[in-house]
Amino acid sequence: MAPTTAAAAAHRPSPFSREVRRWRALRRMSQLELAALAGTTQRHLSFIESGRSAPGRAMVVRLAESLALSLRERNALLLTAGYAPAYEESPRDGAAIEPAMTALRSILTGHLPYPAVVAGPRGELVLANAAFEVLTEGAAARLLEPPVNVLRLALHPEGMGPRVVNLAAWGRHVTESLRARAAAHPDGGLDALAAELAGYLPAGAPPGPDHLGFAVPLRLRTAGGELRLLTTLTSFATAVDVTLAELHLEAFLPADPETAELLRRRAAARGAAPAG
Repeated sequence: MAPTTAAAAAHRPSPFSREVRRWRALRRMSQLELAALAGTTQRHLSFIESGRSAPGRAMVVRLAESLALSLRERNALLLTAGYAPAYEESPRDGAAIEPAMTALRSILTGHLPYPAVVAGPRGELVLANAAFEVLTEGAAARLLEPPVNVLRLALHPEGMGPRVVNLAAWGRHVTESLRARAAAHPDGGLDALAAELAGYLPAGAPPGPDHLGFAVPLRLRTAGGELRLLTTLTSFATAVDVTLAELHLEAFLPADPETAELLRRRAAARGAAPAG
């Protein structure tokens, strides 16, 4: 016998149910895989996704963690399920995350004479050390007006772009990393930025063998000579604050002794005290 209208409505997938299915499809996980990770049964997860069962707050949190959602995405999923967010989102100049910001400033200073920056999720500059000036050399003033976007600065034809010797290879690394992040954590702003940055790269240029065997270096022309730099990314893996979790520190390291020496000389010219 066909279900009554009331029964059908009662089992209609909710916005939360649709979100769980969407994230599971994005992660390419079966119901059985997600259920096992979340510590529940496939039957229970099937009921959740069909709208036949309303999960408790703890189950929503476990599902969000199992789907590897960011803290911001976890809060959004909780709200969709009708629960309050679990993670605070502090202002960047707020007292709650000031100890972490102080630690980041200390790391930036300790990384001298090499450049390092702290950026937000879409490349917005939050902090930088004195050696950052080697990246802004010759850039258009409008690209250096707050809020500075370090990703745009890196590839823009009025930014670092004309000074990047291997713009095609290194720029592809930047844009592909951005696209991978947007695919894992859908964000229209990231998609738009990735499309913009891709437009600054040489058309049809092959990847080429311009690497060190394990990484693509940034080859950057400067007034004192060419720099060959490797980059590392660091984040707060155990952050429980949305703002802090979305920050990452990008540190540039010399790929050869000549680059290290050139950066030490620049630091001395600035009157800085080079590290190491």
